[in-house]
Amino acid sequence: MAEYGIRAGHRVVVTWDRSSVVESLKEFVEKLQVAVSVEGRVAVENLDQLLQSAHAESSFDVALLGLVPGSVAVHSSDVLADVARILKPGGSILLKEPVTSAAATRGSALRTADRLCSALTLAGLTDVTEVQKHAMTPQEMQAVQRQLGYQGNNLIIIQISGKKPNFEVGSSAQLKVSFAKKLTPAAKPSVDPSAAQLWTLSATDMNDDDVDLLDSDELLDSEDLKKPDPTSLRAPGCGTGSEKKRKACKNCTCGLAEELEQETRDTTQQSSEAKSACGNCYLGDAFRCASCPYLGMPAFKPGEKILLNQNQLQDA
Repeated sequence: MAEYGIRAGHRVVVTWDRSSVVESLKEFVEKLQVAVSVEGRVAVENLDQLLQSAHAESSFDVALLGLVPGSVAVHSSDVLADVARILKPGGSILLKEPVTSAAATRGSALRTADRLCSALTLAGLTDVTEVQKHAMTPQEMQAVQRQLGYQGNNLIIIQISGKKPNFEVGSSAQLKVSFAKKLTPAAKPSVDPSAAQLWTLSATDMNDDDVDLLDSDELLDSEDLKKPDPTSLRAPGCGTGSEKKRKACKNCTCGLAEELEQETRDTTQQSSEAKSACGNCYLGDAFRCASCPYLGMPAFKPGEKILLNQNQLQDA
């Protein structure tokens, strides 16, 4: 078991699944027990029951997943995270899993080699490396089709190794931070006195005739104080085209959006106002029909707002 990095005294966890051959599993575990000797320990766990196991954190030196001959198990992200939990800091993991070369595997748990490496990294493992890969045997292909329901022919078996960082999750350490020493007055850079005087203005300078001071009111002339025309503030091309097709740009700040909105409200209001059927109501009673609600009222200008009292509304 030297190829797995297992030595005497190591604590090793091995997973098996429904696709594992029982005889191969027994033979594999016996070889591991010989490698770790009596000082070590080999724990055998069903992959489907690993999340319910009572293993404490940092319990094992090595984790072997899917290495039982004939196994075609797919390891979920939860399983990988739990394996990272029970590994000791600096412990290693060796995983074998069928992967696909296709870009997408809809409806299947199979991943590509890159996605499998990313899953190990996201589980908290480092130094994730592809050790070897080989084509699937007809027996392994049948097991994948039977266990996973995948019917494609673009599968390979890949073996990946990784390590747990040399610290435990949640551990803390004191950081040594060195702060730069503050400059003493003697160490401050010197300043040219003439340059400092140019940027210094004392209270006495306010009354000194030799000091030229600018009047803030003179900074703006009459042209600057004029209110700008809103159309001059519009961006180039804003509201161009015919009047019926003018359109404000997105996030308009030049006022065109408000102008178009006001025009829409005015048009809606005008269309909702009552209109005369004959168009002569404003001329007076001589030009009004018998059912006109304006009968008895003086003539008025077109568009002028007319208020009718309650009696007139009832008569109408």
